Order: sequence, then structure tokens, then C-alpha cells
Amino acid sequence: MMQKEISKSVLRRLPGYLAYLKAMPEDASPNVSATFLANALGMGEVQVRKDLAMVSDGGRPKVGYNRQLLINDIEQFLGYDNTNDAVLVGAGRLGRALLGYSGFAEYGLNIICGFDVDENIIGLTKTGKTVLPMQELERVCRERKILMGILTVSEEYAQQVCDEMIRYGIRAIWNFAPVHLNVPEGVLVQNENMATSLAVLSKHLSAQMKTSL
Repeated sequence: MMQKEISKSVLRRLPGYLAYLKAMPEDASPNVSATFLANALGMGEVQVRKDLAMVSDGGRPKVGYNRQLLINDIEQFLGYDNTNDAVLVGAGRLGRALLGYSGFAEYGLNIICGFDVDENIIGLTKTGKTVLPMQELERVCRERKILMGILTVSEEYAQQVCDEMIRYGIRAIWNFAPVHLNVPEGVLVQNENMATSLAVLSKHLSAQMKTSL
């Protein structure tokens, strides 16, 4: 189907649908409806119906979607069927954990290597992915035509490294540093703010505890 303009909020919800669909048992019904997914995920039926219509035209009245075809449509829309090469800058504990995580391949992400300034880390290998010196970043990005970067450096160096990535051709940055990055138009930044996530969880737990008293 022809891809439509889609919001970031929809993009954030699609992986949730995909994960649930793929986790369904093999003997489950081959068809699923927006109503079924909404109930299973605790979401609004209208929202789910709109989201699915953005990425698939396979829905049928009173039948729903063929589950496997819907999985294929979502994966294709998200680009999971096309591996995206990426580089990671900041090979500390978090960086090395991401570098060694093989599960990214399922989502079409291939981190080809990491970069760091610490000589004690340079040369380390995680599942075949080597940590290289920062001086090699430009060469690797330009030779491999890398468009995606993962940023796991400390707050004080995040903007500097972000600027370098952009100069070397990167157009999408997955940012784990707890700082707002200033980027030019056309460059997308996806922030993973752990403090925000923790605050949401803490607030939820606090509310739950109050209602149980």
C-alpha cells in the first residue's frame, strides 16, 4: 500500500502491536480485529483501528486482518525488513550492552561497531562488534554511508558528538544521553529518557498504592 504521512505517536505504538501479534500462540485464530487488539492491549478501539489503517489495507469487515499479513505490513512499514546499519558512540557499560545485544536484528537494526575515546575500551569486541577510536568515526560513516547513530555518551559531550555525527552524514540519532540535542531540520532525534520513564513508573506505583489503602 502507498505509505501515508504518520505521526511519531503512531510510530511509537506500532512496535507494541507487532510484539503482541508475534507473541500470539501458533494455534490462535489466523485473523485478528482492531477490537481484539484494543482489548488485549488496554487501548481505545478507535485509536487502534486508525493506526492499523495507516499501515495496512488488509482489514475486512467482520473478519479483521490476517494476522501474518498484518505482521508483514507493520514490519515493512517500520523498515524491519530492511536492515539499517548504525554506529554507536560511547562504549561504556550501557553502550557495550547495546553493542552486544543481538535482538536488534529482529527490528532491522545492525550496529556495525562502537566508538570511544577510552584507550582501555578501544579494541574490545562484543559479539563481533569492535570498539574503534573516535578518529575513525568519519571514515566509517562515509565509507559505509551510515545514516543512523546511537548516542550513549555523557551529558557534557552529547552535543559535540551529535554535531560530529551530523557532519559525517548521519540523519537519525537514537539518544540515550540525558540532554536536549539541537539539530538542523531534516535530522531526527529519538530520546530515551530513563529519568522520565522512571518518573512515570513511580507516579503509577504511588497512585496504585493510594487506591489500595
